[in-house]
Amino acid sequence: MAAGRNLGSYDMRPKPLRHASERDMSKAKTTGRMPLAKDLKGQDLTQFLDANRTAADAPPRPAESGARGRSTLRRPARILVVDDEESVRIMIGATLERQGHDVQFASSGRDALELLERNSFDLVLTDIVMQDGNGIVLLERIHSQQPQLPVVMVTAIHDIGVAIDSMRRGAYDYLLKPFERHHLVSTVQRALDHRQALAESHSYRQSLEQAVEARTEMLRQAMEDLEHSYDVTLEALGDALDLKDSETEGHSKRVTAYTIALARAMGLDPTQIKFIARGAFLHDIGKMAIPDQILRKPGTLTPEEQQIMQEHCSRGYHILCKIPFLREAAEIVSSHQEHHDGSGYPNGLRGNEIPIGARIFAVADTLDAITSDRPYRKARGFDVAREEILRCSGTQFDPAVVEAFLKMPNELWEELRAEITSQTTHFETLNLAGGPIPPKR
Repeated sequence: MAAGRNLGSYDMRPKPLRHASERDMSKAKTTGRMPLAKDLKGQDLTQFLDANRTAADAPPRPAESGARGRSTLRRPARILVVDDEESVRIMIGATLERQGHDVQFASSGRDALELLERNSFDLVLTDIVMQDGNGIVLLERIHSQQPQLPVVMVTAIHDIGVAIDSMRRGAYDYLLKPFERHHLVSTVQRALDHRQALAESHSYRQSLEQAVEARTEMLRQAMEDLEHSYDVTLEALGDALDLKDSETEGHSKRVTAYTIALARAMGLDPTQIKFIARGAFLHDIGKMAIPDQILRKPGTLTPEEQQIMQEHCSRGYHILCKIPFLREAAEIVSSHQEHHDGSGYPNGLRGNEIPIGARIFAVADTLDAITSDRPYRKARGFDVAREEILRCSGTQFDPAVVEAFLKMPNELWEELRAEITSQTTHFETLNLAGGPIPPKR
């Protein structure tokens, strides 16, 4: 009952609003800028704060109480009251506990910070001037550490400059002593509604982010599955080419592994290497359009037959350029027989006019051709291939690619060849880091 008697001394009905205060706050809401204290000189602080509050601050009429209570039903809140006057703490606590809230007390800013470290609160009500500490300092600490925790300044300082400064530092509201009971209740409820709105907004954003992450993962998995199916298709095309030209069986896989290793050594981007690898694997796809009597002829080709054979570059390009995921690879297929000095075919490109993937492939292709058996000769060693590639640097090959090739040991090429020859490596398992991934046992 003592707490009930103390409430009477804090009753003060709001005075009528001044037109100037309403105009100033309306301007602040429209422009998003809090008015300066000097702009409001001479105005009453109570009227200024009232103009910044909604109609919900007014005591509800009896006829509306039931509906309003149902519409604003909230779980009991944990509220921290900070004031060095025990009577004020008791009065505020009694009022809020009657509303079903869990109220804890602190008599200083230091005590309040200790409670905030150990407990979770939904709202803080704090005085500004206290014997041990400053409410503004406490406000700044709370705002920096828990920006979503609303803080209401409860003070007897009737200074509009202090009120504006408090709100700029993060205070949700500024409650003047003495105040009416319903004014305290409505201010607290509005602050709790604000916190709940922030929490719901944060929860919504988290749910949205999780949904986006889940869908992104689903899309990534779908793209991986699609890419896997692409590579299976490439494998089938390569097998078809091997059936067409059995004398170079395994050549496509070996030259692809060599190209990947060399591209990686030159520091190319993994995505770019992926396109280059597809081009390397399908470089001879155009030979499927070359007549068998020319493709499999054991002797030297006539000039007319050589001209037909050279068409495999453009034929391969026209086959692949119609497939969206192979358009980049098609460029390599088209130019894989071009020479650095412009003496190649089909377009006589020179230097950087030739795609980097085709320049890398040219070295890898020659490496495999020299170290593989042919009908007219036996395979030669990697040292021989190294010497021949060096000899043709600047004419057939890009010197920069040759330089990178010469820095790579013969053991690497031997290991790659042995892995491919084991016939356990598929195109889809070729590692962009520089070689095939050993098959699972």
